[in-house]
Amino acid sequence: MQVNTKAIILSSLKYGDTSLIVKAFTESDGLKSYLLKGVLTSKRGKLKAAYFLPLMQLELVATHRNKGSLESIREVKVSVAYKSLHTDIVKNSMVLFLAEMLSNSIQEQEQDKGLFNYLEYALYWLDAHDSISNFHLLFLLNLTKYLGFYPDTSFQNGSYFDLVEGSFCTTPSLNPHIQGENLTSFKRVLGINFDALQAIQINKPQRQELLKMVILYFELHLQGFRKPKSLAVLNAVFE
Repeated sequence: MQVNTKAIILSSLKYGDTSLIVKAFTESDGLKSYLLKGVLTSKRGKLKAAYFLPLMQLELVATHRNKGSLESIREVKVSVAYKSLHTDIVKNSMVLFLAEMLSNSIQEQEQDKGLFNYLEYALYWLDAHDSISNFHLLFLLNLTKYLGFYPDTSFQNGSYFDLVEGSFCTTPSLNPHIQGENLTSFKRVLGINFDALQAIQINKPQRQELLKMVILYFELHLQGFRKPKSLAVLNAVFE
C-alpha cells in the first residue's frame, strides 16, 4: 500500500557498502523501518543519505506492506528545514542523544498522533532557541506521558520520588529513588513548558546526576530498554 506520511528519523544503519536501514517514527503508522538500497552511492536518485540524519523531519511517499519486513521509500522531501540542529555542536550532540533515547523507547507500530505532534513541536522549539542546557530533561519527562509512565504528581510534597512506583513518598523503600538536591531539580522541571526552561537553574553535576536518574526511570519502565551510548558525548559537550 502506498502511503504519504510525515516521518521523524530515529536512526540509520549502514547495510552493506551502498545501502541504509532507516528507522523512522511516522505520523501514519508509528514505528517503521525502511531499506534504502544504493542510497550511499546514488548521485542522481531521489533519495539522498543527507535526508536521513537523526531527527530529520521528512515527508515520505512509501510502500507499507505491513508484514513485519523492511519497507521501501519511493520519494522524500524535507518537511522542516532546521536552522541549527545539525550544525550547532551542542544541539547536534543533544539530537544524537535524544534520537537514541527515542529509538530505544518507542516500540509501537501503530499511529500515535499525540506523540508525533509532541515530537514535531519539541524539535521545532529546540531548533529555534539557544538556552537549551536543560531541554533534554524536560523532553524526556514529557515523553513519558506518551509512553505510559509519567510521574504521579498528586503528592509532590514527598521527600522522595520512587522510580519504580513513579510517585512521590515520605519515606524511602528499597526501590531506586530521587532525593535531596536532585529531587529539588526534578520538581523544578516537572510540569513546566519549554518556554519556562530559561528560568530553571541547575548546575552541571546536578544536571548529569538527574539525567542518570531519568534514564534509570526509563530502564525500569520499558522492557528491553538499552542505555544510550551517546550519553558520554552529551556530557562531554556540556563540560
